[in-house]
Amino acid sequence: MESIERKLAEELRISHNQVKAVIELLDEGNTVPFIARYRKERTGGMDDALLRSFFERLTYLRNLQERKEDVVRLIDEQEKLTEELKKAIYGCETITEVEDIYRPFKPKKRTKATIAEAKGLKPLAEVIFNGEFNGDLMACAKEYICSGEDTPKEKLVATEEEALQGAMDIIAEWISDEAEYRKWIRAFVMREGKIETKGGSEEPTPYEMYYEYSEEVKNIPPHRILAINRGEKEKILSVKINADIDKILDYLKRQTVKGNAITDAYVENSAADALKRLIFPSIEREIRSELTDKGEDGAIKIFKANLKALLMQSPIKGKIVMGYDPGFRTGCKIAILDDTGKFLEEATVYATAPQNDVAGALRRLKELVYKHKVEVISLGNGTASRESEEVLARLIEEVKAETGRELFYVVVSEAGASVYSASELATKEYPNINVSIRGAISIGRRLQDPLAELVKIDPKSIGVGQYQHDVTPKKLDESLMGVVEDCVNNVGVDLNTATPSLLSYISGVNNTIAQNIVNYREEQGKFSSRKELLKVKRLGDKAFEQCAGFLRVMESSEPLDCTAVHPESYEAARVVLKLLNYTMEDLKAGGLKDIEDRVSKASEASLAEAAGIGIPTLKDMIKELKKPGRDPREELPKPIFKTGVIDITHLKPGMMLMGTVRNVSDFGAFVDIGVHQDGLVHKSQLADRFVKHPLDVVKVGDVVEVRVLEVDEKRKRIALSMKKN
Repeated sequence: MESIERKLAEELRISHNQVKAVIELLDEGNTVPFIARYRKERTGGMDDALLRSFFERLTYLRNLQERKEDVVRLIDEQEKLTEELKKAIYGCETITEVEDIYRPFKPKKRTKATIAEAKGLKPLAEVIFNGEFNGDLMACAKEYICSGEDTPKEKLVATEEEALQGAMDIIAEWISDEAEYRKWIRAFVMREGKIETKGGSEEPTPYEMYYEYSEEVKNIPPHRILAINRGEKEKILSVKINADIDKILDYLKRQTVKGNAITDAYVENSAADALKRLIFPSIEREIRSELTDKGEDGAIKIFKANLKALLMQSPIKGKIVMGYDPGFRTGCKIAILDDTGKFLEEATVYATAPQNDVAGALRRLKELVYKHKVEVISLGNGTASRESEEVLARLIEEVKAETGRELFYVVVSEAGASVYSASELATKEYPNINVSIRGAISIGRRLQDPLAELVKIDPKSIGVGQYQHDVTPKKLDESLMGVVEDCVNNVGVDLNTATPSLLSYISGVNNTIAQNIVNYREEQGKFSSRKELLKVKRLGDKAFEQCAGFLRVMESSEPLDCTAVHPESYEAARVVLKLLNYTMEDLKAGGLKDIEDRVSKASEASLAEAAGIGIPTLKDMIKELKKPGRDPREELPKPIFKTGVIDITHLKPGMMLMGTVRNVSDFGAFVDIGVHQDGLVHKSQLADRFVKHPLDVVKVGDVVEVRVLEVDEKRKRIALSMKKN
């Protein structure tokens, strides 16, 4: 355990005390969001991202330790364990190194070597391999011939040559099983090897650049690894790893050849056979697997960053919204939502092909706008979005001409809307509403509260990933669920309005408890306090401790129930308020705007000491008391509200435009500039400096100013730049 703690401290650059504290907290059953928010004194202020990395690495190191102990036990059971071997096993840094050491002791399948050993050729192999033989090797080999009529087939050795070949098969396996040799060769191939691809297709494919391609293993970026893997899976590419075999063979000869003129040639042949037949194919598989892990980790890192940015987009609160799901043959589906997201009315208009009833569509849309006082339209960016934008631009013009009212629209990603609308969850939420209208409701609500709506959809379907279909599903799901959980808990939810899907991401609340909370709410009415949560079936003291701070009860008579102050700190909060000359009535009135001035006069240290809490907890408490129930998303940029539309044919090099970042990849950012086709800002064009990774400069949802570099109308490609010079 000490070695695990030491390694975590070194790798994550945190103190040994922090490591011990976090391990204790995790082992006590505390969740990452709870530790990040309410145990800052014990962790030294570690945030949720660092805590997630800590948890993942701790899990790996514990699994590694468990495997080491298993291997030591298994070798000991064979009565072959030595102190030197035990020390080597416990000194391993990776599971691969452990498996290398265990390889010679593993029960073998039927191999050339096991067949030769069954024929009794192991002593001959030892004679050749130890390099001390001095005599006639053929005569020695003749002693192992076993070819009588009564000889069983598995013991048959017909000639001296066959005996020597069997001995070399055994030596080849010994060389292949040597952990040190494998470690050196693996490191050499990773350092000097190249990944090479060949391919071709009669049809155009995305893999044309890889038809004759070579790149150093150590330098290949994650997105290229996954692209190559996909091309290989689709049987368009063949992939192999090449390295200087002569150098590797020279190394093996130096390690195995003893300088014996009689036996050296046999050992050299065994080494060459071991490398070609056993070692290199195995090392190639391991390196390909390691590269795939690197590619997956890179893809997951980008997906996590994009997903977090998407979920944490600023909500558009207090506005009546028209959700507009564009389409052709079956028409455009409309859903009107009030300022709380409640569904009011539906409609279908046929402004696009084949009907092209623009006049009829405008009449119906204006009826809905005037009847419900619609303030903003949330337009899905899928099929027929471009044509629908033109209709909405006309609608906005006519409404302004007729009433003087300003109406806007915002283009939102509709990725996953169809998945949600046909889901069991959507059927429960809207049992009597058509599937297609549910999609329009989802599109409208994504504008009003992106987080609350997007948690209903499998993160993989949200459309902000890169090669997500090439990533191990379990690995991706676990990482993305962590992001959603952190986002939901960072924002907090209203206990009396939250859906089961939103509640299930709250710290300490699983799917069953989330449903039990909603059932309680439906049977008993709205919650009147946080303490009432303890009456919910299966929500015990530990679950209450974990979840209470993230759940807001706006109807509570206890004003602290509307904040992120944890119930365990209520008494401390009252002490702080009293010392700062505030009353609970002041807090109920809507926040304490001048609290920071009073804190600076009183001093944080003295307040924290008087309240019996740490300074990090005090700082968080002050933020909450200043603005109870604050939403961190409100400090982020709002989406671009649009009134008109432009076409790709209108774009000219040099034009300056505002756009919204829709996706970020390893090689750049895709920006929506309002022409239906996202433009690409290559990472070389993201800033007037070297950019190591696009995520260092932009994230999904950012509103950015771009300059048009190049427009390819035929291929629908737009090159953009964010450089100032």
